[in-house]
Amino acid sequence: MTRTGGAGQARTIAHWSDNKTFTGTSENTAPVTNPATGAITGQVALASVEDSRAVIDAAAAAFPAWRDTSLAKRTAIIFKFRELLNERKGELAEIITSEHGKVVSDALGEVSRGQEVVEFACGIAHLLKGGMTENASTNVDVHSIRQPVGVVGIISPFNFPAMVPMWFFPVAIAAGNTVILKPSEKDPTAAIWMAELWAEAGLPAGVFNVLQGDKTAVDELLTNRAVKAISFVGSTPIAEYVYATGTAHGKRVQALGGAKNHAIVLPDADLDLAADAMVNAGFGSAGERCMAISALVAVGDIADELVSKIADRTKTLKIGDGTRDSDMGPLVTKVHRDRVASYIDAGEAQGATIVVDGRGVDADGAADGFWLGPTLIDNVSTDMSVYTDEIFGPVLSVVRVDSYEEALELINSGPFGNGTAIFTNDGGAARRFQNEVEVGMVGINVPIPVPTAYYSFGGWKNSLFGDTHAHGTEGVHFFTRGKVVTSRWLDPSHGGINLGFPQND
Repeated sequence: MTRTGGAGQARTIAHWSDNKTFTGTSENTAPVTNPATGAITGQVALASVEDSRAVIDAAAAAFPAWRDTSLAKRTAIIFKFRELLNERKGELAEIITSEHGKVVSDALGEVSRGQEVVEFACGIAHLLKGGMTENASTNVDVHSIRQPVGVVGIISPFNFPAMVPMWFFPVAIAAGNTVILKPSEKDPTAAIWMAELWAEAGLPAGVFNVLQGDKTAVDELLTNRAVKAISFVGSTPIAEYVYATGTAHGKRVQALGGAKNHAIVLPDADLDLAADAMVNAGFGSAGERCMAISALVAVGDIADELVSKIADRTKTLKIGDGTRDSDMGPLVTKVHRDRVASYIDAGEAQGATIVVDGRGVDADGAADGFWLGPTLIDNVSTDMSVYTDEIFGPVLSVVRVDSYEEALELINSGPFGNGTAIFTNDGGAARRFQNEVEVGMVGINVPIPVPTAYYSFGGWKNSLFGDTHAHGTEGVHFFTRGKVVTSRWLDPSHGGINLGFPQND
């Protein structure tokens, strides 16, 4: 998995191609840290242009044979990968915790949600079927087929180093494509672990590859003619860049961007349920989720009671090392921790009320860990940076409004449209909300409405660039191209005699 240096040197997390690791020609590396201790645990290789092209060439060389491998054989390998992942997902969860910082139970949940897409891909045969019309014209038949696009690149973020890649690569591989995964340099080891598992499952060399790196690697994926499609998840400015650059070079691109997810709580809601949900959705994984609730919109006169309930629950959370008995771990890097803390400073300076302050948290972990406790901020106005910006940390802002209409307008007037939720016991209000809100994923008394694998994941507005969402039917269509064949056969033909029962191979 990794190359170990001499005495006192940290391990090097390398690339993966042709079913083996290689360190490449570049001497550039980036440190990988354990967020709970602050210690540098490794150095990840940063690919040069030459390294990137070597990986792309390997994927391109493997594509024809994988494309022509029977669907039965492809599915068998994916099912084997699923079985191995299910047996060893605890190993992957521990790797995620050691480099991202989320608690082990949360990491296990991440792996399980990714595994749902693997399982979906095991049944992809039904979605790859075409259609057929006999005698569309006299003695002329017409049928449609779906074929893989070729080499696909996946550029994934730090917050879900296993789940987000698994949104894409099971479907891409099942459809007959070859894959290059460019993981975040902050937590790159999970990608290599999954690559080793694919090799053990019997995936041929070159079908699944890992390219470690920074912008140099990303730009080569976006511009190299051999790469036909790009799946990206990350912040909106980078998503815009990925979409513009990739499409300008003739690629199909799905670029999932940022979010500022709101939850509306109506006066008739169960406030205990809503309070539990706000704590779970706001502070789980230290708020480093694109589906996290970061803005609570309290409607009417319930705000004081609701804020009090959330505060009481928040103060009971145990912050510490993710390998211990903790509810919430550290943030991924010191730089990110300091950035999130600066938003709390700004909110306080602009007149918001800090109800629960995470800046001085007493964490159960090393003093040099990247700690920031859950923070609840009340009386937030829509011109404050703590409201307008995607913070990506354990900060929940409370905005008070007088009516449902005012709450809806807050969401619909914003630049993002990733996820949202409403808490109410009024079926009519819920139905009206799901119809009127301009957001791609909606929860009704569900704070994090991530769809199951056979539906598709993705937002609206500046939360998605491109027309296709992740996984589900839309994911299958993204990684395949339609072809229509019109045929006429003037002479019949037949084969020999074989009374054996026909088998797929």
